[in-house]
Parts: sequence; C-alpha cells; structure tokens
Amino acid sequence: MVATVLGVVAAADRLRIDRRQPLMAESPTQVTSLPNGLRVVTEAMPEARSVTLGVWVGVGARDESAELHGASHFLEHLLFKGTPRRSARELAQAVDAVGGEMNAFTAKEHTAYYARLPADQLSFGLSLLGDVITDPRLDPSDVDAERQVILEELLLSEDEPEERVEVLCHEALFPDHPLGREVLGSHDSISGLRRDDIDQFFRRWYSPADLVLAAAGDLEHDAVVDAAATWFPDGPAGSRPERHAVDRAPTHLAVLTRPTEQAHLALGWRAVAADHPDRYALTVLNHVFGGGMSSRLFQEIRERRGLAYSVGSYAARYSDAGCLVAYAGTAPARLPEVRALMDAEVERLATDGITAHELEVATGYITGSLQLSLEDSASRMVRLGSDILQHDRVIPLAEHLDAVRSVTLDDVARMAATVFGGTEAIAAVGPVRDDAFA
Repeated sequence: MVATVLGVVAAADRLRIDRRQPLMAESPTQVTSLPNGLRVVTEAMPEARSVTLGVWVGVGARDESAELHGASHFLEHLLFKGTPRRSARELAQAVDAVGGEMNAFTAKEHTAYYARLPADQLSFGLSLLGDVITDPRLDPSDVDAERQVILEELLLSEDEPEERVEVLCHEALFPDHPLGREVLGSHDSISGLRRDDIDQFFRRWYSPADLVLAAAGDLEHDAVVDAAATWFPDGPAGSRPERHAVDRAPTHLAVLTRPTEQAHLALGWRAVAADHPDRYALTVLNHVFGGGMSSRLFQEIRERRGLAYSVGSYAARYSDAGCLVAYAGTAPARLPEVRALMDAEVERLATDGITAHELEVATGYITGSLQLSLEDSASRMVRLGSDILQHDRVIPLAEHLDAVRSVTLDDVARMAATVFGGTEAIAAVGPVRDDAFA
C-alpha cells in the first residue's frame, strides 16, 4: 500500500513538471480566403478516424432588430427542414446511414452548423452542409410548424428557473441592448415572424463574407477548399454586421417571483471583451471565484456549509463586451446566507486578490483543460471556427498556454478590483421579493 501511494505521488510530481509542455503535438492549421470572401480553415489530424465540418455564420442574437428577435435561432431550425434536393427526412437518413451526427447552435454573436462523420465521408459532408447553408427550402408550412416547436422551446425555458435567472441577469447587465436578450426570442417576436422576414434575414447575412468553413480530422486542406469553391460560388460577398456598444449602465435588480422549491440567485458584473489583453486574467479569476470544484464559492457554499447543490461562476466574452456571472440555487430560507457568502468572497477578491497557491491551481487547471479539450476532431473544429470569427486568426495552442502561465497575482488583483468594483446586477427567481435584496 505504501509503495502504491509513493508511486502515485511520484507520478503526480512528474505530471506537475511535464504540464509545462503541451500534452499533444499541435497539428498545423491552414487558412484560405476565397475570392468571394469565404474563409476556409482546416486542421489535419491524420491519426483521426473522423472529420468534423462546421459552417460558422458571424451573425447571432445581438445582430437582430427588436422586430426580428429570435430570427437567428429560427433560421437555425429551418435550415434542417430541407432543400430542393433533399427533404428533412432525407437529410436525417443520409447522416444516419453513415453513422454521423449533424446539428447546430445559436449564440449571441454567431450561429454554427456542423456535421461529424467518418473520415471517408468528407465529400459527402461538405456537399450536405453546402446544400443546407446555400439553398434552404424555407417552405411556409415548415415555418409555421417550426414556429410551434420554438414556442414550445420557449415554454420549456420558462419552466427552468436556472435558465430564467441567467436570462434575467443578462438583461440586467445589458439593459435595452441585444446582448441582454434571450437567444430564443420572445413569444411575441416568434409569433410575429413571417417566412419573408426570415428569408430576408437569410439573404442579408448568410453571404460568403460572413461565413467561415472550419474542418478538422483526417483531411486535405486543398480538397476542402475545392469543395467550398463548388458549394459557395462567386457572387455578392455581402457584409458583416455593424455592432453597437452597450451605452447604459447595468440595472441593479431583477426579480421574478415564482412558487418554486428553490430560490435561484445570479450575480453579474461587466467584464472584458474577447480580444482584451486581460482576458486570461479574467479566466484565472473566474476559476478561483466559482469556475471549478476547488473554487471559493464551491468549497465554501457547497462543500463546507452544504447550502447548495449547484453553485459556480462563468465568464462570457463578446466582441466588445463581457461579463462574469455567479449562480447558486438554494432553499428560500437560506438565500440571505448564500448571498452574504457570495458577497463576502467578492469583497475579499476585490480587496486582496488571490493567493499564489490559487494561481498555481487555476493555471494548471486552465492549461490542462485547454489541451484535453482538443483531443477529437469536433473540439478542434470549434476552436478553428470560433477563433477565425473572433480573432481573424487561429491562435496557436502554445500562445494560449504561455498567456495563461504569464498571468500574475497583480494581473488577477487588478482584474478583480476592476470587475467587482463595477455595478453588480442581481437576478433572482423563486419565492422571493424585491425587498429581500434591500
């Protein structure tokens, strides 16, 4: 038993030393911009048995007018309803027939459509995505049917207090701004959207200049470029959306009183944007605050006091803004204690920063998880697409790792003082009232 323990300790020591080097060799990435403005980015993984293809559209919920609120997500649903060449059933059967997966998601600043397939199905996958992205049917009957699906999705979201409190927190952080809106849309906006509205939205934004084709796996870059040139022919390049900065201070309080079993609390603060030099310091701060099992919020509120099952924090970064949000769900009677504990940790971080040991743990976690997240073709495709949209380049893994390891205690202290020194937005859902936060 002693020998086993010593062996584990020795192995841990070796890992502690070795973590300064990447756990995997980084595959070369290649980027080609076609004459029509489409950007094609690939990463070859000869050892992989799969390929993952994604078309990233640089438009999302923040790029919608109030009248078109939810159009990006609505369109995401409709593109899988078929094309003149394939019905919705035929699309699904074609992917199932090769053991693949096809799906999509909508975010604040982009929409992504992807397919993960066996490596020998690369050409098929490119033809499938190209067909869906460039020539959707957008049949009026499909619009009406999918409208009901999205309205049901909204009702489901309304029934999830964890989701409602997050939406309320974003609305409070970015009042009267698209960044604060629910990505799904609202009941009124979805009910009011018509087929022609969605078609115009598609024709305006789904143009080559606002698209990125990302692919990772056992592939050849030139083959992907040739297929892209076939499916995205020369034509109007289109333009990227103009985005307007947030011009209002956060709202302090947003409470939704409901007869739920738990009280759900979210605290939010404005933070740095996606390209800000301090974004890595924010990542470290978030991990120490509530981003992992060793974090202060998790250890104090859940492990030490047993006041919550779900508690933590996350950082979100956009092209010109960002936020840090902490969440906890607890028994209504315990809400004041939980809120006081969260505020106490905020005060300590803003005043004293973090410890050297916390910095070491956070740095090790972030660099390790960065490397482990790139073990398959799907995760690498996501990295490629999001990097090109956010940064106009693929940031090498080594650059990420060096940047995280370069974060100092002073960097985190400055970030904590800046973020937590701003206006705090408080959101709550459950059997609580506004005066509970006086």
